[in-house]
Amino acid sequence: MRRELFEPEHEAFRETVRTFVNKELVPHVEEWEAAGVVSRESWLAAGAQGLLGFAVDEQYGGGGVDDFRFNVVFDEELVGAGISGFGSPLHNDIIAPYLIRLATDEQKQRWLPRFCSGELITAIAMTEPGAGSDLQGIRTTAVRDVGGTSRSSEAESGGDFVLNGQKTFISNGILADLVIVVARTDPDAGYEGISLLVVERGMPGFERGRNLDKIGQKSQDTAELFFNDVRVPARNLLGEEGQGFIYLMQNLPQERLSIAVASAATAEKVLGITKDYCRDRTAFGRPIGKFQHIRFELAEMATEVEIGRVFTDRCVMDHVRGELDNEHASMAKWWLSELNKRVVDRCLQLHGGYGYMTEYPIAKAYLDSRIQTIYGGTTEIMKEVIGRSMGF
Repeated sequence: MRRELFEPEHEAFRETVRTFVNKELVPHVEEWEAAGVVSRESWLAAGAQGLLGFAVDEQYGGGGVDDFRFNVVFDEELVGAGISGFGSPLHNDIIAPYLIRLATDEQKQRWLPRFCSGELITAIAMTEPGAGSDLQGIRTTAVRDVGGTSRSSEAESGGDFVLNGQKTFISNGILADLVIVVARTDPDAGYEGISLLVVERGMPGFERGRNLDKIGQKSQDTAELFFNDVRVPARNLLGEEGQGFIYLMQNLPQERLSIAVASAATAEKVLGITKDYCRDRTAFGRPIGKFQHIRFELAEMATEVEIGRVFTDRCVMDHVRGELDNEHASMAKWWLSELNKRVVDRCLQLHGGYGYMTEYPIAKAYLDSRIQTIYGGTTEIMKEVIGRSMGF
């Protein structure tokens, strides 16, 4: 079916992105996979090409265009090229809305120009060893130090924060220069006691643990972060104190939609690879695609992938119009990520022994995309969100 999501300017942008990806990212994939992290130079190259901060105001070096379809184009081209480690979806799709909507003018002046240039790489630290999908269970604390050295507006707001705690599974964790940390600022206020604090590289007491060894997305640096009496200036409070949980809920639909977009693109890509394989691979004197069972497998996947694409595109357009709610974003996230998992698994099976070899793209897709049903809220949590929206 013909996609009706994009305008001519999006397709022209796709050519720009594709050229960038093939020139600046693809040649380094094996090197980055071995190192467990991409280069900072790749981020600077993306910034120079105008690929970071599409929705950031032009006065800060951004694109000044609040149209998520540009994010979709970039995300799809990364999937198409097999790039799983470059953290721009986190930077553009997840972090940018927090800084655009919540940062003060002073904070925007400090952070956004470097955010758009690629000099400042970002992350968000929610998950803890004992708290994943249950964000209300976080134990990281940030206590006001009213006797601290803050001055002017910082002193008026009650002093700096002293941050203590541990986070894990943090994407961009090794490279990040700015980390939005979800912390409990009032232990007795439930979800109203959660705030967002911005921790910057070099703050005393902020330490990074190991670059975690994952089964996939090897070049995406994922780290443990430790905060030991980190003094965070009051001017690094993002938004209002005690409103952090609300902000997280407001931004989760775009995060989940971003995962759905990547899942749909991955399912399409691996199905295309597998169709080609089934045309070329012969058994018993004919291409394996000539066998009825395999044709039926491909037909089923093609139908499901097409349905997933239509629903994802509709969710993107609803989001562009400001109409996407958490219920439908959760539907897209769980169904597309589970579809992706199912399609990749079935496509690997059709590759036979070759599908088990990591030199084949189907094997890499199998490993890289397995996380989709877990991060951004597990499938089970997505179903719980939807179920509650139905009045249960």
